[in-house]
Amino acid sequence: MIEIFCRDNLNLNGKTYYREAVRAVIMDNNKILLIYSEKNGDYKLPGGGVEEGETYEEALIREVEEEAGMRVSINKELFRVMEYDEGQFDDCDLFKMLSIYYEAHVTKNLKQNLDSYEYEMGFIPKWVEISQAIEKNKEILNSGNFPRWTNRETLILENIFKISCIKYLLMIK
Repeated sequence: MIEIFCRDNLNLNGKTYYREAVRAVIMDNNKILLIYSEKNGDYKLPGGGVEEGETYEEALIREVEEEAGMRVSINKELFRVMEYDEGQFDDCDLFKMLSIYYEAHVTKNLKQNLDSYEYEMGFIPKWVEISQAIEKNKEILNSGNFPRWTNRETLILENIFKISCIKYLLMIK
């Protein structure tokens, strides 16, 4: 489990708003499917919150269909990230979110179906090289004006990049 503390001096024992989310890692050769935000200029992995009554897998399939317009099959869990930040909902002291990342593959292209927030953010699915996405996200992080997810997604992209490099090195031996 990877833990991310977005700020210092968080009240970890205070009233907590807890959320679970799922995210897809979809690779095709040397590219990864990411969601580009026209509003923020950053990249994130497709996915989002698990709704009441949904399994993680059902939520991931729904979220990827909405954000990327693609149906996926899910292979395996890759990462779990617990993220802690200041409370922003229901007068909470702490926002705590578990994000579970799964390896997935596209099985069918569909039509993107964004909700109003995603539409406002200008979410566009793009196949990009991981290093390009990391570089762009780091530029956004260095600007100091970024959404909460940019730090988390950059950390995960860096881990995916390292794993890809190790797999490549093992293949050429």
